[in-house]
Amino acid sequence: MIGKIEVIGLGAGDLDQLSLGIYKKLKHAKTTILVRTKDHPVVKALEQEGVTFESFDHFYERENQFENVYDHIVETLLQRATGKTVIYAVPGHPMLAEKTVQLLLDQQEVNIDIIGGQSFLDNLFTSLKIDPIDGFQFVDATQFDRMELNYRQHLIFCQVYDRFVASEVKLTLLEDLPADHPVTIIDAAGSIHEAITTIPLYELDHSLEVSNLTSVYIPPVSEDKLHHTFSRLREVIATLRGPNGCEWDKAQTHESLREYLIEEVYEVIDAIDDQDDEAIIEELGDVLLQVMLHSQIGEDEGYFTVNDVIQGITNKMIHRHPHVFSNSTGDISQSWDELKQAEKSEKSISILADIPKSLPALARAFKIQKKVAKVGFDWDDINEVWLKLDEEIAEIKEAIITGEQTEIESEFGDITFALVNLARHYKVNPEVALNRTNRKFINRFNYIEESLAKIGKGLTDSSLEEMDHYWDEAKRKEE
Repeated sequence: MIGKIEVIGLGAGDLDQLSLGIYKKLKHAKTTILVRTKDHPVVKALEQEGVTFESFDHFYERENQFENVYDHIVETLLQRATGKTVIYAVPGHPMLAEKTVQLLLDQQEVNIDIIGGQSFLDNLFTSLKIDPIDGFQFVDATQFDRMELNYRQHLIFCQVYDRFVASEVKLTLLEDLPADHPVTIIDAAGSIHEAITTIPLYELDHSLEVSNLTSVYIPPVSEDKLHHTFSRLREVIATLRGPNGCEWDKAQTHESLREYLIEEVYEVIDAIDDQDDEAIIEELGDVLLQVMLHSQIGEDEGYFTVNDVIQGITNKMIHRHPHVFSNSTGDISQSWDELKQAEKSEKSISILADIPKSLPALARAFKIQKKVAKVGFDWDDINEVWLKLDEEIAEIKEAIITGEQTEIESEFGDITFALVNLARHYKVNPEVALNRTNRKFINRFNYIEESLAKIGKGLTDSSLEEMDHYWDEAKRKEE
C-alpha cells in the first residue's frame, strides 16, 4: 500500500478563518496531527478542544539553516506515511510560501493531497488597502535574493519568524533604502488578533514581537530613491535621448561618441593607479554611461538594445567558463583560448584579426605578441630577447648615421616592439608601465614648478641645474 499525506492549511489567523470542512477534518482526526509548528492560534484553540498535535518545532531549535529544517521535516513525514495516511498541517495555505509542501510534491514515494486552507493574501490586501493588480512581489523572508527585489511594486515579506529573520530583511533593505524609510508590520492579518504597525526601517528588529504570522510590507518606492538601480539608469538615458530630452544626447552617434569612450577608459586607469575608490566609482560610471548611450542609440535605430549587450556577454562568459558552469575539467587557460578561437573562426582565419585597430600602438603590440606566443611563435630563452633588443639598437644607430628619416622611424618602431616583447616575458604590461612612468614624470615636474614658484621663479627664467636639483629632491621625497 502506497502511503498518503493529506496537507491542510491552518489559515493565517484564528479558528474563525477555517472552513467548516477543514475544521471537521481536524476536529475528528483519528490520529495525531503532524504540524510544522505549534506556534499558531488555530493549533492552540483546537488543543483546547481536545485535538492532539505533534510539531516539528524541535528541528528549528536544533538546526541553524532553514533548508535543513525543511529537509528533516519532509524526511520524517515520508517515514511516518509509509503504508498509511497521515495529516500534515501548515500555517496559511499549503501552496503559498510553504517550502515543505513543495518538497513533498517533488517526491514520488507517497501520494500528496492538498486539502486547502485560507490564504492570508486576501486579508492582507484588505488590511493594507492595496490592489494587487498594481503589481506585487511576495518574498520568503528566509531565502531571497536582493537583486531580484522589485521596489516599484508592492513588496511583501512573509515568514518573518523571529528577530533574526527580521534583522536579515532589515540589513538587506538598508542596502537600497534609507534608514528612516517607512515599513509596515502586519501580524495575524484578518483575524481578531490582527495588528498593523508602521515604523522606520531601522527599527524593524528592535522591539517588535514577531511570529510565523508576521509579514513586512514595503509600498512602492519613489523614483528618487531608485537612482542606484539599473532600470532607473536605463530610463534616464532613454529620456535624455527622447523627444523632450537633451539636444546634445539626441545628436550623438556611435561615431561621435568614440573619443569619449577612449577618454573614459583611461580615466578609469588613472583612478586605479591613484588607488582612489571614489574616483574609480565615478569613472566606471562614466564608462557605463558610454555603454548605455551606445545601447540606446542601437535601440532608437532598431538594431539592438542593452538587453542584447547583456545577453551577449552573459552567453560568452558561460561558454568560456565550462569549468564553472558545467562538469568539465582540464586546463582553464587552454580551454578559454580554444573556445574564444572557435567563436572567432567563423569570422576570420587569422588569430590576429580580432585585435582592435584603434588600440594604442603599445597596447596593440603587446596584444599581438601575446596572441602569437600562445601558438608557439615566441622566443624560448629570455636571453634571446635581450640579444634581439641589442640588435635593434645597433640597427637604429646605423639608420641615424645614414640620416634616412623613414628608416630611423622604422627602426625606432622595431626597438619599441622589442621592448614590448621583453616586458611581456617579465609579465609586465608595457602600456601600464609607460603610463606609470608618465604619471611619475608629471608629478616630479609639477614639484619643480611648485618649488620654483615658492622662490618667485618660473620655468623660463630657471637654469637646467636648478630644475635638476628640484627633480632630484622630488625623487628623494618619493623614496
